[in-house]
Amino acid sequence: MTTYPDLGRAGVDSAVGGGPRALDRLFDGVRPLRLEEAVFDSVLRGWHNQQKARGLDHRTSKGREWTVRRVQKQLGLWPWEWTAEAMDEWFEDRFVTGLARSTVRSYQGSLRGFLDFLLDARYPWAAVCVQEFGRAPQQVFDDLNLVRHLYDYEGDPEGNRPFTRGELAAFFEFCDGRVSGRRALRRKGSLAAFRDATIFKTMYAYGLRRTEVTMVDVADFGPNPNGPSFGRFGALTVRYGKGANGSGPRRREVLTVFDWAAEVLEQFVSDVRPAYSFESSALFLTERGGRVSTKYINSRFACLRDELGLPTQLSTHCLRHSYVTHLIEDGWDDLFVQHQVGHRYASTTAIYTGVSSDFKHDAMQRALKRQMEEASSGAKA
Repeated sequence: MTTYPDLGRAGVDSAVGGGPRALDRLFDGVRPLRLEEAVFDSVLRGWHNQQKARGLDHRTSKGREWTVRRVQKQLGLWPWEWTAEAMDEWFEDRFVTGLARSTVRSYQGSLRGFLDFLLDARYPWAAVCVQEFGRAPQQVFDDLNLVRHLYDYEGDPEGNRPFTRGELAAFFEFCDGRVSGRRALRRKGSLAAFRDATIFKTMYAYGLRRTEVTMVDVADFGPNPNGPSFGRFGALTVRYGKGANGSGPRRREVLTVFDWAAEVLEQFVSDVRPAYSFESSALFLTERGGRVSTKYINSRFACLRDELGLPTQLSTHCLRHSYVTHLIEDGWDDLFVQHQVGHRYASTTAIYTGVSSDFKHDAMQRALKRQMEEASSGAKA
């Protein structure tokens, strides 16, 4: 990769090899009125195309672009004007405002990748910056000013904990109560209340993320030959699982493990969903026939949680944490749980596991009993 030093207007042409000006090649000989903005947008489009050519997910590239645009706007500097000092000050402010280490590291990774693309001599962007602005861009990130990944978990210790079993039972009972209450009073909203309750139960019963549950179709469910009692809801094919390192969605099959889950889904698909009267493959529909959104799921969960008086640190993602934790506590194999939730590594599943103090006490008692039995048998021998 070739980089260019900071130059004045003198000597610019020699730095980029002379010849036709790179700007003319980019804009077909027409000079944009707002040159800096036009060049910045053009670089971002080129970066987006490069990421697309690498097979990265569209949402990943758009998220990185959003980060670059946000930093440019808040710094008030174009990328070819960025310095390590300015960037250090910006990220210092982010830590002051309470941004998580993992989020800061993600931002830094996006910005570093953008600057690598901007500096790559195979593309014309650095030459344009030198020719038109008299200043070459520079890579402002290295191992000395990047946030290091020191811990397996860097999030808020108060957040994303699993529900206790009592909290989970109370939450689902509260959701069911809203359904029966609206039906008894013949009030509007009973269908929506039943749908919302089924959404949250499905997220827990299959360990789903918000995006995953919004993209579930009715046809994604199927029978499991090893679990005939679940009927047509014996397994769920998750088509939009979270990808790794910007890759596209990852598919996985999640087997049904709770008897009540199949019963809830059967009732919803047979009795409630047809009342929406829309031709759609989606499992969970809005009143206008579209798919429910992740934004709606977040806001609806928060309203129900607050009405019930549950701790505010509980979020929809805590349902997924609860699924992992409760399966581990109930004795399911660690590898099975890992495959169910689509984790590549067991260490990731371990982060999701927050077993209760009762479970830890029982496990300790079993271990002590086993050690005493082994010691006793050894003494007899």
